[in-house]
This record gives sequence, structure tokens and C-alpha cells, in this order.
Amino acid sequence: MFLVVYFVLLGFPLLLTQTSGGVTLELTPAVLTRFFAVSFPMTVIAAVSGLWTWLGLRFRIDGDDLVVETGLIRKGKRRIPLSRIQAIDVVRPLVTRVFSLAEVRVELAGGEQSEIALRYLGRHSAQQLRAELLARAAGLPGTTPEAPERHMWRVPFGNLLASLILRLPVLGTGILFFATLVFLVVYAEGGILAVTLPIVLGLIRAVIAPLVMYANFTVAMSPDGIRLRYGLLETRMQTLPPGRIQAVSIVEPAIWRKIGWARVEVTVAGYAGEREALSSTLLPIAPRHVAMHLVTQVFPGTHVDAVPLVPASSKAIAIDRADGAGADDVVFVARHGWPCRRTDVIAHARAQSVRLTMNPVQRVFGLATVHVDAPPGPVKVAAADREVGEARVIVESAARRAQAARSTAGDPAHWAAR
Repeated sequence: MFLVVYFVLLGFPLLLTQTSGGVTLELTPAVLTRFFAVSFPMTVIAAVSGLWTWLGLRFRIDGDDLVVETGLIRKGKRRIPLSRIQAIDVVRPLVTRVFSLAEVRVELAGGEQSEIALRYLGRHSAQQLRAELLARAAGLPGTTPEAPERHMWRVPFGNLLASLILRLPVLGTGILFFATLVFLVVYAEGGILAVTLPIVLGLIRAVIAPLVMYANFTVAMSPDGIRLRYGLLETRMQTLPPGRIQAVSIVEPAIWRKIGWARVEVTVAGYAGEREALSSTLLPIAPRHVAMHLVTQVFPGTHVDAVPLVPASSKAIAIDRADGAGADDVVFVARHGWPCRRTDVIAHARAQSVRLTMNPVQRVFGLATVHVDAPPGPVKVAAADREVGEARVIVESAARRAQAARSTAGDPAHWAAR
């Protein structure tokens, strides 16, 4: 990353030469000498920095704890209970794949430093470490072999590309892009580039970036959790142990609903910031029945479509229209959204709190919103625009179900030993 930033900010400008005709790229001996004279020490600095960090990292498994020691001069030591592990990722950036190396990222529940990156290990060593951490967190001996897996779904590349394009914001941006190109060609007005370039960057972020990230996406089920594999340049193997997913959202944009597609997003405790954005997708695109089947694997004993949903009040005035909400013995479900429909699901055992809120408009019409709170994440479960009396009943019922579910669910730590 250091070398990439260097090349963009300093390295590439060193290859440019100011001439009477403007700034040009001329690879003359003088220019190349200047470039390599600066780039060589920068490369050495990057290599020494990486080696220093690698030498300063040591870790070991001590009973039910992961002990991580850092630093060569200023030493630090962390002891992390394996019961706090929320997910384990094996990440292989493009450069490390050349040398058959991998990085193990351990996501923990809570805390400011909720990620531990163990880099860089041999590919097989990383797989063995991941298997040992999962086994010990489940209450099994560390020598337990990796659990077998059952393949569930692989996202075809064509479906992934089509799903990224067939969204109203992307289609609208694409039409605007071609309109600016036509204007540029017809009127030869260079100023239109000030509009075209941001549009191109937006399309890259909305289509190209997720296409590269989620290419070759596969989902498999195993006793140690849900296994996800994806990535074109940087490959990632993500394992979510049983019971670690806090809430789920089935997302169905308007065009997708005509085709029968859906996306599954999740909240996993421990992910935050950039890692939360990168790891919130459990399934980027699939037929709706596949998505719903995956939700039943996350929350065993329920079928979301079978949960009766009570419609919101007809007095509601909101752009994000609330369709309905309901619950069974396992989950609380809320559906809302137009034109993109979202079905938010949270297990009663994962609910951290239940609360009732009223905004100024809702107070005028005697309405309220019931929030069933999960840990911070992309999925927000709320039954909006309910009559106040009904909202109070929902709060009491959801709180009672949550208390009963937590009393029977038990601690997700050492789940295999119970």
C-alpha cells in the first residue's frame, strides 16, 4: 500500500516532463534515472518497514486464549479469550498470492481494537491456524481436523454483473454518462469532462469494485459455521461460527423482484468501519428461494415468509413505506421500502434492547416506531408507523420473547462441547 501511495503521489509525477507544449510523459534516460533514484530508497523503506512489522509479531494459543505479542523495541501483549471470536478470515492479497502467503484476520466482539491481523503465513499454515482457532473456540481439541463442508451456492459471474447493472441508480447514472459522451462528441466541449469523470468514478465504485470483490462468490455450510469464499484479485475465505450473525436483511430492488433475485446482508458483532462495509454481504445475488433458504440456516427453526406480518397504520406518511412486521418463536421480522424492498430479521436471542420512538410527524398522527436493536451494523430492525397502543404491545411481546430466548440459547462459546 505504501508503494501504491508513493507512485500515485510522487512516483508518476517524476515521469512527467514540462515542455513548451505542456506536460508530457517522456521516458528519457534522465527521467528514468530520476525516477529510479527516488523509487529505490522508497522500495527499501517499504521492505524494511514490512520486515520490521513481521519480525515484531508473535502469537500462540494458550488454553482458551489467543496471546498476541507485538514490537521489537516497544513490546505489547494481548490475551484474547477465544470465546470473543466473531469471525475468522483468511485473506490473500494479489501480491502475497504470488509467494503463496496468506493473512489470518480474527474479528473479535467489542472493543476498539476488534481485529487481529496475523500476517504473513504460508497458505497451508494459515488454513491450519484457522481450523485450530475455530476448533478451540467451539470447545474441541486444537488437533481436531477441519470440519467438512456442504456446498450451497455459487454466484455465476454473469448474474453478478447483471445484478450490479440492473439497479435504478446505476441505470440512471449510465444514461447520464452516455448523454455526456454524446454532448462531448457533438459539441467538442471539454468542460463536460468535469461532469463525465465523476460519473465514471461513480460507475467504477458501483459496478467494477463490487464485481472484482465478489467474483467467484461461493457459500458452503459446515459444522464450524458458514464459509464464504470470494474475490478476483484479493481472495478471501471468511468463516462465521454458529450463532455469531446478529441480524439479517433480504434486499430486493424493484428490477430484481421481477427476475426473482435477492441479496442477503448481515450484521456480525465485531466488524466496524471499513471491515463492516466489506464483510456485511452474506450473499451478493441469488434466486430468492436460495436467499431465504440461507436465512433458515442462519436462524434454524424459522421460515421468514411464513411469519405473519401485520400491516402498518394507514395514517403513515413516509417515503420508506413500512409494509408490515411480525414475529414467531425464533425471529422478529419487519418489511419496508419502496422501490427497494428490505425484509429485516433478527433472532429474539440476539436482541440487545427493544425501544419505542416517536418523531414529530408520528406524534401528530398518534404513531410510533418499535426498534429491536442488534449490535451496530448495516441491518436495522424496526417496525415503523404503528398505532401507539399496538407499538406498546409489540415492545412488551418482543422483550418477553427476547428474555425467554436468551435463557434457553446459552452462551455461543464452546458450542460443540454442549
